[in-house]
Amino acid sequence: MFNFDAFLKSLSEIGSTILVVVLIVVVLEALLYLILVKWLKVKNALVYMLVSPAILGLLLLQIYPLLWEGYISMTNMSLSHFFNYSFIGLRNYVRVFTEPVLKQVTFLPLLWRTILWTLINVFFHVTGGMILALLLNRDMKMRGVYRMFIIIPWALPQVVAAMAWRGEFNYEYGWINVMLKQIGLTPVQWMTSPTPNFAAMCLVNIWLGIPFMTVIFLGGLQSISGEFYEAAEMDGASNWQKFWKITLPMMKPIMTPSIILGTVWTFNNFNIPFFINQYELESSDILVTALFRAAFEYNRYGFSAAFAYVIFFILLIYSAIYAKTTGALKGVKD
Repeated sequence: MFNFDAFLKSLSEIGSTILVVVLIVVVLEALLYLILVKWLKVKNALVYMLVSPAILGLLLLQIYPLLWEGYISMTNMSLSHFFNYSFIGLRNYVRVFTEPVLKQVTFLPLLWRTILWTLINVFFHVTGGMILALLLNRDMKMRGVYRMFIIIPWALPQVVAAMAWRGEFNYEYGWINVMLKQIGLTPVQWMTSPTPNFAAMCLVNIWLGIPFMTVIFLGGLQSISGEFYEAAEMDGASNWQKFWKITLPMMKPIMTPSIILGTVWTFNNFNIPFFINQYELESSDILVTALFRAAFEYNRYGFSAAFAYVIFFILLIYSAIYAKTTGALKGVKD
């Protein structure tokens, strides 16, 4: 039953939060106006005044939490030392690589499994997205309808999709095992066996991730002038040669940031591995789900902060190396 009083209370809390934010922005802009315009008489004062709220938001919502987490990662904060924690230096970072992250699994097996998880998913996301984008970029009837249906998996909330798929992997009543029985095969223990559970995670995430790549690649394909393909046809180029010599090179500036973004998202994807791994098999955990369990099930807050920083630096190094080696972001920097 709808609770009107609770709704009004929530609305008042949201309104008060918005009011506080507006007051902070007004005070900030007034101070900047007095300092930059009246006192220093800066030529581009309006520019600094416009970007200052965004800079303040980044400092409060991103920079400060990162610095605070960096400090917590060097303490022994846990549920038993929540208020009386002490500084222990880099000991937590050593523990990440030398001690079990959960009950039994250590960091390196989690890292290799996460890399495998990321490679499998990103490969099928990029390959499937490119194939569908090429198909949808042709002149065909009801092309708009097909594009609408393609985007549905990505538009669904991940939690809803994961819970629906988890029901389909049920050993007795799931649609997948029912179909396996119909064709005379043995049902699979998707939820309790390590390898099938990992495969189920990959299948769901591939289904969810292909539409995103399809939309990105479709936009890139539509930006390529048809004159290139006409010239290639006049030279007798095959479809494969046109794809390899024209489409792929011209899609490179679009594919590189998309692959980087898709890799980071997949590497840090929490919803699918967490909900599909219903029985919390350590053999199916990836780094981010292990981080969640270490923090909120085992309550090792300092250790988890160090663990999170290790994951962050892994992704930072990967993104820098990938962007450098491919060279596809040179045009953006130039």
